[in-house]
Amino acid sequence: MSWLWAVPVAISVSTSAIAQTPNRPYAPIPLTPGREVNDRLSDADIPTGQGNFARDYLVQLQAGDQIAIDLSSDSFDSIVMLMTTNGSTVAENDDGPDGTTNSLLFTRIARTGNYIVRVKAFGETAGGPFKLKLTRLRPVQ
Repeated sequence: MSWLWAVPVAISVSTSAIAQTPNRPYAPIPLTPGREVNDRLSDADIPTGQGNFARDYLVQLQAGDQIAIDLSSDSFDSIVMLMTTNGSTVAENDDGPDGTTNSLLFTRIARTGNYIVRVKAFGETAGGPFKLKLTRLRPVQ
């Protein structure tokens, strides 16, 4: 005959991550193409689970749009991502071609719809002030 023994286990849950996340619904900030945004990334934004934080912007794009997303900061090493609203990454850039830690992303949009532009800091940093601009590129005629 075999016996099964139940052993009580205590589970400890840290509330520090919960305390840093405000109880607010997810609502990306509207982004207007061609208009520069001056904003600030902080530990009150979206925790990424990698020791840094992200801020999301919502933009409507059309199939065939060719875009450039320019993200710069003197306070943190920036990463810019373009995602679908279901969270799939369309394109991402860490360091732009100018040799700095600013980000510059070029891509062509395959499907008309809403997209998320995610601003985040590289490494374990809360962030700081930044500038963000999405530009629709025009073909040379």
